[in-house]
Amino acid sequence: MLLGSGELGKEVVIALQRLGVETFAVDRYPNAPAMQVAHGSRVIDMTDAAALRALVAEVRPHYIVPEIEAIATEALVAIEAEGHTTVVPTARAVNLTMNREGIRTLAAEELGLPTSRYAFAGSLDEMRAATDAIGFPCFIKPVMSSSGKGQSYLQSAADVDAAWAYAASAGRVAKGRVIVEGLVDFDYEITLLTVRASDGEGGTATHFCQPIGHRQQSGDYVESWQPQAMSPAALERAREIAGKVTAALGGFGLFGVELFIKGDEVWFSEVSPRPHDTGLVTLATQRYSEFELHARALLGLPVDTSQREPGASAVIYGGMDESGIAFEGIADALAVPGADLRLFGKPESFLRRRMGVAVATGNDTDQARARAQAAASAVRPVKGN
Repeated sequence: MLLGSGELGKEVVIALQRLGVETFAVDRYPNAPAMQVAHGSRVIDMTDAAALRALVAEVRPHYIVPEIEAIATEALVAIEAEGHTTVVPTARAVNLTMNREGIRTLAAEELGLPTSRYAFAGSLDEMRAATDAIGFPCFIKPVMSSSGKGQSYLQSAADVDAAWAYAASAGRVAKGRVIVEGLVDFDYEITLLTVRASDGEGGTATHFCQPIGHRQQSGDYVESWQPQAMSPAALERAREIAGKVTAALGGFGLFGVELFIKGDEVWFSEVSPRPHDTGLVTLATQRYSEFELHARALLGLPVDTSQREPGASAVIYGGMDESGIAFEGIADALAVPGADLRLFGKPESFLRRRMGVAVATGNDTDQARARAQAAASAVRPVKGN
């Protein structure tokens, strides 16, 4: 059972079905991308613990695979404790990582990993005090949100009121808490896809994909590439940090670990216990995509994180607010050497909603990025009939 049925969940469903698994997709709106390919589906408010527990009792899934933050995670802890269902990777991991407060406390205070300076705030007054303590510039993020929603970059105290209002409007669950993060002077960010899988002898082995570089706008990724060039010392440190945080979370599955890099220095940023949006590039670059790795790992099957060739991804936005859109320029996009498309099939388009992605390979990441951007820019969303 997938909780959240967006484009990442759709690829996970396809990967699971190729391994003979029956799938059931759940989301807050009908005809979500994963629902279009799953064996069964249901629309519920996943933050409603009673509704979630009732659906799990009805469907009786062997595995629950969360894909988004807006879930009654405390209910998952109780469901897992009953012993009939495995929450991927674990209910504790989902509960911690769905909330920036939980995962930052684990990483910085329990594991002692290097992070940006931070403070939490539950009101506008607390946020003003936190920004004064952290200093400017800084970032504001809802403790529960994804894909950059509700995030603001603050240059001075004059930005605080608007940032609080934006965070309050965009958090996945209206608990009114934010994290204030100090600015880290980094050279680049990476996503280090980290896979915890069976070692075949009753234990767990940790595997790492090649690092993924990415570019963001307003907190949302717009392109990614693999591999991201980095020093051997930085890569070793990144793997050490990713290994520690994922071991603390436990379970089997793929984790998207976000890290800041400056020279040989590495800071922990965030972790998602599931496939990561920047990892869409692996559809072109790896022997097994991040979605196939997640499916194999959660089922206790062997994994292979090897990369075949350099590649990149570039986002295709809806460009309009419409219920149902079509696309032109598909042939032009697919004529770009090494390029491919994934159009997600979301039933409703927004101006900045991610409706698809172009992926491409090349002799190096520069060529792959140029190809992916060319393919993405060739696709033109239009009003459907």
